[in-house]
Amino acid sequence: MVSFVFLVVSCKSKTKKQEKQKAVQTESVKDFAKYAQVELTADISGLSENQKQMLKLLFQAADLMDQIFWLENYGDKNELFSELENFAVIQYAKINYGPWDELNNLVPFVAGYGEKPPGAQFYPTDMTKEEFEKFDNPDKTSLYTLLRRDKEGKLITVWYHEAFKEQTEKAAVLLLKAADLAEDKGFANYLKLRADALLTDDYFKSDMAWLDMKNNRIDLVIGPIENYTDRLFGYKAAHESFILIKDVEWSEKLAKYTQFLPKLQTELPVPPEYKKEKPGSDVDLNAYDVVYYAGDCNMAGKTIAINLPNDSRVQLEKGTRKLQLKNAMKAKFDHIMVPIANMLISPDQRKYVTFPAFFSNTMFHEVAHGMGIKNTINGKGVVRKALKETFSPLEEGKADILGLFLVTKLNKMGEFTETNLMDNYVTFLAGIFRSVRFGAASAHGMANMLRFNFFLEHGAFTRNNDGTYSINLEKMKEASTLLTRKILKLQGDGDYEAAKKWIETDGVIKPQLKADLQRLNDAGIPSDIYFEQGPDVLGL
Repeated sequence: MVSFVFLVVSCKSKTKKQEKQKAVQTESVKDFAKYAQVELTADISGLSENQKQMLKLLFQAADLMDQIFWLENYGDKNELFSELENFAVIQYAKINYGPWDELNNLVPFVAGYGEKPPGAQFYPTDMTKEEFEKFDNPDKTSLYTLLRRDKEGKLITVWYHEAFKEQTEKAAVLLLKAADLAEDKGFANYLKLRADALLTDDYFKSDMAWLDMKNNRIDLVIGPIENYTDRLFGYKAAHESFILIKDVEWSEKLAKYTQFLPKLQTELPVPPEYKKEKPGSDVDLNAYDVVYYAGDCNMAGKTIAINLPNDSRVQLEKGTRKLQLKNAMKAKFDHIMVPIANMLISPDQRKYVTFPAFFSNTMFHEVAHGMGIKNTINGKGVVRKALKETFSPLEEGKADILGLFLVTKLNKMGEFTETNLMDNYVTFLAGIFRSVRFGAASAHGMANMLRFNFFLEHGAFTRNNDGTYSINLEKMKEASTLLTRKILKLQGDGDYEAAKKWIETDGVIKPQLKADLQRLNDAGIPSDIYFEQGPDVLGL
């Protein structure tokens, strides 16, 4: 077996290692204030003692995913912390899971560190793209393998369950113990299958079982899930975990929309060949209070909704579950969206920035992930692999803009009447200002830059003399349809070169927008949130 020490390599320069100099605070740590602290809790008074004991086990399993993600993203966190003396720097390193500012284009905020490796720690930092392409190994593009070098310096692949054996075995035991305490049979079955998946890197059965769960009050997302952290190729999934408690009342409000999704797929504004796939119809829309974030989802900008599983086979066969994290979403709306709207949205349109619109825009974003096309129409294979590192920003861009398209269609059908369309569109613009602050290193930030520049080009909004923005509803509707078509065609064609060129040209913050975003920073408006969370906060 390849040793664990061999698998995890430090990101620091040799000089840094040898000198062991103490890191110092740099100017960018003042940005610690751009995160608003939020207590992450929920009402657990209705849970049984068994369920509360089960939650304690899930917290422990989630913490093991957090340990793994540190290794995937940075390396040995204890080595990093041992060199930091300033409390603010330590806290900022914890938020960013390393010494790079994830919401400031990965600028290092600890002295002695250079650029973050694009492939994080999923690949050898000295590996070139050309070397990867020449490496003849079918497992190299797997979501669940690390690339390393053998003693001769040649590339090899190592499965996650081997690389992180200590953590995955402990997590599997905890999930099995939790399954024994689970009062919902479907959840118990999922926990058992997920435990096995952590030990084999075969997640298909557990993904299918997760889709079958309908009545469980407690839920868990755990394992290697998203591939945003791999900015080199976008192939590798990073470990994370969410612990969730279902909001039954809000979930019942969402259930009715699932019946319309097959029809909406046929009405996408693209030629028939780009919408010929029929996503699984077993779609689940629910609202939750999230009580724990760990690993990838807890780094810097926090996820406020989930659309899973990512496996295109599962999506086509059965569908996805779309989970809205209501308490985290409300925290972002109150701490970030409202202050942004008060600065950048024209006074006469600020009344249209509402939480129901923010909630529904986010919900239909997640619905849109499961729509469109998963396999290219010209034999280039799965869209995710054909588009490589451009897939994530395009997919996030698709979900955002197609989500707005779905809101508009359902409103026209008379089926979505919870908000005024003007609410959704103005709130959508305010949401662009919120998400574009994530920067070019983030798939979500990049997607919002593409959309902002596209809207600007098509007159969807105007910038007023007082520095605020107003939308033109009809032009924004037209631009939304055009942008939906553009992204879906790029995905269906698997046109990597066109996607890369578009991102290089328009996936950037241009001077006027940069100045407006600086106004938000100068006003002290947070860019995102971080959590006081855990069993103690929840009252366990």
